[in-house]
This record gives sequence, structure tokens and C-alpha cells, in this order.
Amino acid sequence: MIIDAAGVEVTLSNPDKVYFPKHGWTKRDVALYYESVAGPLLVALGGRPLLMERYPDGAGGKSFFQKRVPKNAPSWLETTVVSTPNGTTSDALVAKDLAHILWGVNLGCIGFHVWPYQADTPEVTDELRIDLDPSPGVTFANVREAAVCTRELLAEMGIQSYIKTSGSRGLHIYVHVEPRWDGYQVRAAAVALARELERRHADLITAQWWKEERGSRVFVDFNQNAPHKTVFGAWCVRPRVGAQVSTPISWAELDAVEPDVLTLATVPELVAAHGDPWVGKPNAPQSLEPLLEMSERDMADGLMDAPWPPVYPKMPNEPPRVAPSRAKRDPT
Repeated sequence: MIIDAAGVEVTLSNPDKVYFPKHGWTKRDVALYYESVAGPLLVALGGRPLLMERYPDGAGGKSFFQKRVPKNAPSWLETTVVSTPNGTTSDALVAKDLAHILWGVNLGCIGFHVWPYQADTPEVTDELRIDLDPSPGVTFANVREAAVCTRELLAEMGIQSYIKTSGSRGLHIYVHVEPRWDGYQVRAAAVALARELERRHADLITAQWWKEERGSRVFVDFNQNAPHKTVFGAWCVRPRVGAQVSTPISWAELDAVEPDVLTLATVPELVAAHGDPWVGKPNAPQSLEPLLEMSERDMADGLMDAPWPPVYPKMPNEPPRVAPSRAKRDPT
């Protein structure tokens, strides 16, 4: 099967291969889904490096993450060099256009994880990504409430935000950032935001990195903003049984949204009927200065940096990278 993607012919091998057995949805269905949402998809992902989550035998089968584009890739494919926290580099796929997305789908890539910068300006992080992650015992209604609290705090600082479902149990809030800061500064802003949300809504929201300290609260995962981290892409299909989509919504839709019904079969109709809820996002970059000032106040008040993920080198002003319960058992 050959798909003409704006003048680029992309071959889809074995298009009838079933990717979602429960519904019988195939590789062709996944490709046609991405074709149907190409407009808003490329507004959200266009020009950014992509980490591919590959399921050669479909959702539920064996899977692996792939940063490096194979050497036998077509000559028209655009790539860019990305790094891991330890400095290892790879030539990653760039979301240049629909053809690049469909090329990934043909390899069995169902979902794409996205870097928070444009491939041609990797030194500038232009997205703040707020991952609201439900701890055990937390309902989706709780996550909705946490999202409203987050929006209100950002609005209080004059920062406009956008929201999407994660495609699973959480919600993601995005801020399109002025091109002035690197990933370390954006993460510092995310830490400050998480801590202020916890101060204001301690029964609902937590900024505690260690799971044993979170309780039944919504965790604001600030480390999704650590340099080199990717987040599951807007409009991308999750490799779940129901082929749920990580779907941008308007804030007005939040109260009624049911993430499990947003699938590759239902989302195209919503886009056709209502358009892109994030349509104004690229045209309104926001300042992080209020959050960075809050971060500086926290540091002046004696707070240390929040813990980093274990794959990162030890950072300045970072507390001991050990769970509190273990630290008590082993004071050395």
C-alpha cells in the first residue's frame, strides 16, 4: 500500500496486519488515523525530534523504544542528533511532515514520544510540560481537580496553558515558552510550580518525588521537564487495548471528558467537527519569569533542588538520591 503524503510516497508494508486485536484495527487504520489528524498533529509535533515506541507485532506484543533511525532509512527522511543524560548521541527522527510520521508507523511505531524543543534549536526548550500523575487511590475526578488548580495558578502568574489527556489515567498541561531558557531552567520552573501547588492544595497535590511520600494524591511530575526527557505526543495513539489517543481538549471540555472513549476511531470525528483546541498555542509564547522567581525564592529560603531521575548525574544542590525510609535505616 502506498500513501501519498503531500507529494511524498510512503510505502505501508503488510497494511492489514492487526495492531489492536480487540477491535481488529490494523496498521492501515493507524496510518489513516494519523493522516486524518495531520493538521493539528503537525502543529503540536512539527519540527521536533521523536522517540519511537515500536510494537512490530501490534499493541500487546513485544515492544522497544528506538531513538536511532536505521541506516537504511530513505534519503528524504530528516533526522537530528539527540543526547541521553550520559552524553550518548543518536540520529533521531524529526516530525517534519506526515510522511515522517507514516514512515514510523510502517516500522510498527504506534506512539511517538516528543522532545520539548525544535530540532533546529536544541539549546532552547520551548515547552513546559506538567504531567499530573495519579497515585494509587486517586480518581480521575481528582486529576481533573488538580488540573484546574494548576491552570488557576498559572493564570495568576499571567501564564496561558493548554491541556490534553495522557491517553491513560493522567492529564498533561502544556505551556508554550518564549525561546529564552534551556532545559535546566524549564525544569526549575516546573519544580517551583509543583511545590507551590502542594503548598496550596496539600490534600490533593504532591510534589514529592519518592512514592512512599506521596500518599493518595496527584503527583506533579516535574522531572518530565528534565533535559533529554520526552513526553508522549499530542494526538498520538497509545499502545493500549482500546487504542486510546493522547488528545488535546479545551479547558471547557475538561469536566465532561472521558479519556477511554478518545480513540483512533472517535478522535478524527471530533477534529472534523470542532477543529484543534490548541490552535492558538504556537502563536502565544509565555514567560517563565514568575516561576523562575518563585524558584529563586525557594532556594533563598533554604530549599534544595528536587531529586533527579537515577539515570542523570548528580546535580548541584540536589538532596541525597535515596528514599527517606532507606536513609533512616542507613544513615551513612
